[in-house]
Amino acid sequence: MGKQKYFDTALKPERAVLVGVIRQGEKPEETKEYLDELAFLVDTAGGVVTHIFTQKMEKPDRSTFVGTGKLEEIAAYVKSEEIDLVVFDDELSPSQLRNIERELQVKVLDRSNLILDIFAGRAQTAQARTQVELAQLQYLLPRLTRLWTHLERQKGGIGMRGPGETQIESDRRMILEKIALLKERLKLIDKQNETQRKNRSELIRVALVGYTNVGKSTIMNMLSKSEVFAENKLFATLDTTVRKVVIENVPFLLSDTVGFIRKLPHHLIECFKSTLDEVREANVLIHVVDISHPNFEDQINVVNETLKDLGARDKPTIMLFNKIDAYVSPEVDLENGEKSTLTIEEFEHSWMAANNAPAMFISALHKENLEEFKQLLYDKVKTLHTERYPYDKLLY
Repeated sequence: MGKQKYFDTALKPERAVLVGVIRQGEKPEETKEYLDELAFLVDTAGGVVTHIFTQKMEKPDRSTFVGTGKLEEIAAYVKSEEIDLVVFDDELSPSQLRNIERELQVKVLDRSNLILDIFAGRAQTAQARTQVELAQLQYLLPRLTRLWTHLERQKGGIGMRGPGETQIESDRRMILEKIALLKERLKLIDKQNETQRKNRSELIRVALVGYTNVGKSTIMNMLSKSEVFAENKLFATLDTTVRKVVIENVPFLLSDTVGFIRKLPHHLIECFKSTLDEVREANVLIHVVDISHPNFEDQINVVNETLKDLGARDKPTIMLFNKIDAYVSPEVDLENGEKSTLTIEEFEHSWMAANNAPAMFISALHKENLEEFKQLLYDKVKTLHTERYPYDKLLY
């Protein structure tokens, strides 16, 4: 009897390459950071990045995004290394997508499509699933023609063009009808959420906001002593979670929201505006910042811009600098040539504290400086509560 063969049936992660353009006036470090973030997105989606291609250009090519020579180089690598997926760092137009796919003969995604794919995998509630489906259909609508590439091989002539056009038109009509249906469904969900919010309106509302993967869910768990899903992945939290929290004698509602990110597709922000109503209706925002990230200042700006879009930029805000245990000061210790970390006191006297008052510096992981943060939050919420309900005796 022959030796039995075993086959590995486990799903292998898709092998991906990334493509980015260094525009005129853009520093190579900026592009590197964008592409590092894109690699993290691919990792979150379950892929493995094997190579990164970049090209310096005044602006991306209208038909193939990168130059034809660079596209040929990518095509050769894709073929020799058996790559499954090519991801571009910017949104591709329908014609660019079609031309690139024709040249590379593999699956091609842009940043928007990748983010949508992650959102689709993370959506848990009916509201989040509806929002993601709506965003996906809005993204797909102008790109419908690429689904019908088999029609491009047809020769012109009598009776040859009609069916293809009719098929695309009927698909477009079906998608438009589905979009209208999803919008109606979201309106209904929004009404239900509004009723829930009215029922909870007597409590002060606090919302955690910040860039994706800065530790908001960990802080939520720490404050509310509840188990909210938290992991070191982008967009780990998609659905807004609301918990009642009591610090000393003050009760309030704390909500954890979806993280913001650079180059977030506009239609995705539009679809998720209803999820971010918690931010709009909050009385206090806790803007969580990952201080250990080398470009945390850029991340602060991205969050501030998104808050401005939501009309929530002027709300009372506590700047909460998290992950101080992982922060490394850019100033070199001259004695031994090593970069040094800072103490809490040094943080409190730094430019970060001066420019972002009121500011707090904590490590949620190592529970460092948490009591001081809770005290600041308590004072803020208590002041707002007594302003709103001057005769309320609080809990005791």
